[in-house]
Amino acid sequence: MNSSTLARPAVPALSGAWLTPLELGLLGAIWGSSFMFMRIAAPDFGALPLVSVRLVLGSLVLMPFLVRHRAVFTRSHWPKLALVGALNAAVPFALFAWAAQRAPAGISAIANSMTVLFTALVAFLFYGERIGGRRAVALVIGFTGVVVLASGKIAGASPGLAVAAGVSAAFLYGVAANLVRRHLTGLPAGAVAAATLGFAALLTLPFAVASWPTQPIRGVSWLSAVTLGVLCTGMGYALYYRLIQRVGAPRAVTVTYLLPLFGVAWAWLLLDEPVTLTMVAAGALILGSVALSQRQSS
Repeated sequence: MNSSTLARPAVPALSGAWLTPLELGLLGAIWGSSFMFMRIAAPDFGALPLVSVRLVLGSLVLMPFLVRHRAVFTRSHWPKLALVGALNAAVPFALFAWAAQRAPAGISAIANSMTVLFTALVAFLFYGERIGGRRAVALVIGFTGVVVLASGKIAGASPGLAVAAGVSAAFLYGVAANLVRRHLTGLPAGAVAAATLGFAALLTLPFAVASWPTQPIRGVSWLSAVTLGVLCTGMGYALYYRLIQRVGAPRAVTVTYLLPLFGVAWAWLLLDEPVTLTMVAAGALILGSVALSQRQSS
């Protein structure tokens, strides 16, 4: 989201010195845990029912932002918000939930880090933005990390399809980021998030009803789904936009570096999922490429 669209309240420098790292760490922990919760709940719910529960709850948490700023939206904004909702929430959330049924949570958390690189690549391919030598090298390194990640074995099985799903979701995030920047600039970011999540919830609801599981869903899966919607989606987005408001989007987006670390750590600590050498190598390549890409624009 474009940080210039939000008013920036004065914050004492001393509080900002510790508050920003604290909130970035908290957001990294929250969003990193989302892959673990999907891993727990997806086998019981199925991908689309889980995503629908997540989106409904997340949009309800953020709905006050939309109610407060609803007057700023014109008729022409709503189709664009619906499109962004599909590309930035409904489809990628479903892809990650599908991957969670087939591979450890850390795989998706690492693949998600490609979002920053795909945002630059989409801007280059479709909008003619200059990519630069440093960022081009970063893209090559990042895709090398994806190949390494997909080629590994975990418990004797290949995570290749799950990696493909996660990388596809990251690509859609990159497309959506460019659409937001070009077509929704000037709108309050929190209200845009609420609207896009609401449209995504409406989009997935019929599919969720049609594929709702017939067998009873375990309590731990319900708890994971509710936490995924309320904490990881609703409250996570609210915290993210609070960061954008105070420190700007370039600093807020550095949370990208924390997601795979927390995603792998939560899954290892609470689900006893293995951390393989392939995951470490792929994560280092992808995160290194993101750092190199960000350095160009800093």
